[in-house]
Amino acid sequence: MMEYGSTLFKGTASYYSRCRPLYPASLVRFAVKRFGLDGTGRMLDAGCGPGQLACRFSDWFETITGIDTEEEMIDEASRLSKENRVDNAEWIHSDAETFVKTAPSSFRLVIIAKAFHWMDRRALLDSLYPKVSPGGGVIIIDEAPPKSRPLWKGTVNDVVEEWYGRNRRAGKTTYSHPEVSHEEVIEDSRFTLEVHELPPFQVSWTVDVIIGYLYSTSYGRKAFLGEKAEAFEGHMREALMMIDPSGVFKETITLKLKLAIKKGGTVGRED
Repeated sequence: MMEYGSTLFKGTASYYSRCRPLYPASLVRFAVKRFGLDGTGRMLDAGCGPGQLACRFSDWFETITGIDTEEEMIDEASRLSKENRVDNAEWIHSDAETFVKTAPSSFRLVIIAKAFHWMDRRALLDSLYPKVSPGGGVIIIDEAPPKSRPLWKGTVNDVVEEWYGRNRRAGKTTYSHPEVSHEEVIEDSRFTLEVHELPPFQVSWTVDVIIGYLYSTSYGRKAFLGEKAEAFEGHMREALMMIDPSGVFKETITLKLKLAIKKGGTVGRED
């Protein structure tokens, strides 16, 4: 497993909470139905970021635990949960593998939203298996490959490549995508694999939100630009406004859920 160091998402938390699109309500409804959620038990969000997704499950569990390796994310999650009066959530600064090994309780559901690729996937699933309640499981959230890419996204990628370089930086090194798929890792574990695709949903972006989203990523951290950030933002703004002077850009996203199910117990109905 690649070691990216402790600065992978340093300085990104505020951009993350303000500029990342929220997951659709269909994701919460799916989890409630599939796992028969009823307000009891515990949920774990591994790689919780600023905790916005975890907080949306607050009515469906007694306790929600969010963990993240970036302390700024945990601080932001704590702030947002207090602001939204979510009083059954706890936020812990830890990596998933370490936390799960010492977790004293079991979880009905574990959520990993676009963070599984940063983790030691095989070791984590092995550690999670005895900590997941029978009939429960792990939802790994990914996006399905788009059928077509909007023109504006190609422009964003071109500008990013010009200012950040071709190699995708990640912490103290460059990003290396796992060669083995999440599905294969789950199939090789003690869990049972299920794959579900949710209905597409549309996201509207402004130029400022697009820039903020880039600053929320591991490869687009503002710190990488240093004093060139203002010039980069000007270039991005000019390039995008040439495509659509309205400054509003739309994208259709389809979520693909990879489920690791622990057989036994009572579960909800499948779609």
